[in-house]
Amino acid sequence: MAVNWRIKTVEQSIAETDEPGTRLRKDLTWVDLAVFGVSVVVGAGIFTVTASTAGNITGPAIIVSFLIAAVTCGLAALCYAEFASTLPVAGSAYTFSYATFGEFVAWIIGWDLILEFAVAAAVVADGWSSYLNTVLGHLCRWAEWPPIGSLTSTFGLVRINWSTLGIIAVVCVLLILGTRLSSMVSAVITAIKVTVVLIVVIVGAFYITPDNYRPFIPPSETGEAAGSGMDQSLFSMLTGAAGSHYGLYGVLAGASIVFFAFIGFDVVATTAEETKNPQRDVAKGILTTLGIVTVLYIAVSVVLTGMVSYTALRTGPNGERANLATAFGYHGVKWAEVVISIGALAGLTTVVMVMVLGQTRVLFAMARDGLLPRWLARTGRRGTPVRITVVIGLLIGALIIVADSLRKMDRLEEMVNVGTLFAFVLVSAGVLVLRRTRPELPRGFRAPWVPWLPITSILACGWLMLNLTGYTWERFGYWMAIGLVIYFCYGRWNSRLATAERAAL
Repeated sequence: MAVNWRIKTVEQSIAETDEPGTRLRKDLTWVDLAVFGVSVVVGAGIFTVTASTAGNITGPAIIVSFLIAAVTCGLAALCYAEFASTLPVAGSAYTFSYATFGEFVAWIIGWDLILEFAVAAAVVADGWSSYLNTVLGHLCRWAEWPPIGSLTSTFGLVRINWSTLGIIAVVCVLLILGTRLSSMVSAVITAIKVTVVLIVVIVGAFYITPDNYRPFIPPSETGEAAGSGMDQSLFSMLTGAAGSHYGLYGVLAGASIVFFAFIGFDVVATTAEETKNPQRDVAKGILTTLGIVTVLYIAVSVVLTGMVSYTALRTGPNGERANLATAFGYHGVKWAEVVISIGALAGLTTVVMVMVLGQTRVLFAMARDGLLPRWLARTGRRGTPVRITVVIGLLIGALIIVADSLRKMDRLEEMVNVGTLFAFVLVSAGVLVLRRTRPELPRGFRAPWVPWLPITSILACGWLMLNLTGYTWERFGYWMAIGLVIYFCYGRWNSRLATAERAAL
């Protein structure tokens, strides 16, 4: 079946934002956007991924891995900022692709973003649940209450974590009530978790032992448990390496994994349509977000790997993963364990909220374009996409139940990374295309050093994708195949552009 490359112009996309019944309210400033960005980025990565990656894959060289990931995200962020200031419409990379590469590529990237946001929300909600159990345990011991029973129920082969489903339900309600309310809630919680991160850095600095930084890059390990076969990075497989745990291959693989810690700054671009002055504020919000979180991540990784040997951060024999609290527990600083657990609980709450927000805005844009049923794009009296938010909440809940029942939740993190990096590649390429095809368009922000910066961004993102595991690429292929079936069976025939073409005949 032939692929249709019809393009939706920038002017069409902007005009459709004023249609009655599918109009979003413009409530947000650049400060709100920065809060959203920091609230989603400072979360699962800093509280969990940092420690487990240092222990299992990179050693102290996780600092270098973070720098590689930060530079890659910085390049992509500049491209996102230009696109969002030029095309301030909900949908982020999906909408950008529609205006540059056409409908087919737009569908591909939209389907890809569904993978990114939905899976990320499920993964982070699962982490939120584990920290909730920790906080409740501390509370019961402090108040001398009897221990709270398990928050998980098992029905045959089905395992249901009620706390995980509960946080998804709560954030969906908040988003239905309005993005302004969501932003205010995020601001309060973000202040709490950033304070906790600063406490970690300041207090942890007093426990740093220089010997823990040696060896900075541990020697490579081999064997089934050391990242071999399909569990090793694609790059190490292609170059004939025995594994990708530790050594140079480990540092590169680590960069692809800690990239998960930066995921979320692109969510800021999905709220462009709800921003009061998107031409100025979206770029400012994106770049402010990335600057703040990069400083925090580097500081935490320096302190964490200096407090304990990387071997103390390895995953345990029963699958227990290290986190920030692990290092403080090693030194007997119990109060810090409690503070970190509370900060992580608060932090992951806002991560789930903004991931669901990004997911709803992408699907909203796709439904408004007719690639998904248009009735989903109807907004409620508060100017929010109520129907899509409810549907997304149900779908993420179902994903959580399936992944939890199959004990595959830990496999989802890299799926988020490959989806996000793929989106970054297309956005970076889109800047090149739009600069050539529509040079006259007003741009509130212009990425510097074009075409070299977008080209470097494409190469950097492609490099990180190459360092993800073979299993990740296999599952990504399956997901994209499902998306193609849906497009050719529904979206290709029902999009607004297809309907307009038939009407013109």
